[in-house]
Amino acid sequence: MKMAYFKNNFWGEKNAGFDALYHNMKHGQICTKELAEFVRERAAIEETYSKAMSKLAKTAANGSPLGTFAPMWDVFRVSSDKLALCHMELTRKMNDLIRDINKYGDEQIKVHRKTKEELVGTLEAVQALQTQSGHLQKSRESYHTKCVELERLRKEGAPQKELEKMEVKVKKAGESFGTCIEKYNRVGGDFEQKMSDSAQKFQDIEEAHLRQMKQLIKAYSHSIEDTHVQVGQVHEEFKQNVENIGIDNLIQRFAEQKGTGKDRPAPVGFEEYTSSLVTEGGKRSRSKAFRIPGLSKKDKEPEFMDPAVTGAPRSPEVDEEGFVIRTDVTENDILD
Repeated sequence: MKMAYFKNNFWGEKNAGFDALYHNMKHGQICTKELAEFVRERAAIEETYSKAMSKLAKTAANGSPLGTFAPMWDVFRVSSDKLALCHMELTRKMNDLIRDINKYGDEQIKVHRKTKEELVGTLEAVQALQTQSGHLQKSRESYHTKCVELERLRKEGAPQKELEKMEVKVKKAGESFGTCIEKYNRVGGDFEQKMSDSAQKFQDIEEAHLRQMKQLIKAYSHSIEDTHVQVGQVHEEFKQNVENIGIDNLIQRFAEQKGTGKDRPAPVGFEEYTSSLVTEGGKRSRSKAFRIPGLSKKDKEPEFMDPAVTGAPRSPEVDEEGFVIRTDVTENDILD
């Protein structure tokens, strides 16, 4: 069963409970605005952190490509990029939450405006009771003052006529005091009923407000929690990637990518100096003169044989082109 805390604790002689509860309801709008501002600051922090991580990722991407450690920079770059994305996603969630808070703030203003209209009667009852309370206090003081004066006259033995005159005043003051009491009680009863209803109304509004605020805070908490889980996964992945890239792997990758070849220098022996090599190397190539097959000097001349030994006739004389020079042929024979 819900306890009626507001209904039981906002009374008092000055009847200030309604004012306290009303302003407490209005303070809810301030809390909503402050919560939105807080989340906005958190979103700005996350955005700044995300940009810083992106900058750090670029720094890793620009790491020296030299040496066996170079592949590790890619691990740093990927991890930093993912962390930047995690915090940028949290920034987006924070901005969505701010919109939800502002939306609730607008609805809250409407509820408060409607509540104020509905509780105008209670406010009037409070004012009436406060006014009547002032009248009652004055009436009580007037009646008591006259009673004291009548008692003094009696002790002093004042004349009967003066006593009777004071008694009339006391009676009138008593009647006025009684009327004020009656009116005060009537106004007080109306105030008590309306104040009880209003106090319960204020408590219902406050409970709904706190419930909504807790839901918003819960969304805030879940967003941060999800991001922390993602960040933890990124860190775990980073640690695993570093572990998976062994020293042998780094050495092997460097050797495969930056290697200068697998051919080793062959052994060289001592070489003797040979002059023919120099001669051959110093010869120039000459193009051979054009010869008609069968008419060259080489083709026409048989192998040289001494005629004294063989008894064979001498070889005919040939010109530079390899043609036989016949001395027994005349010009007329040529023309024929």
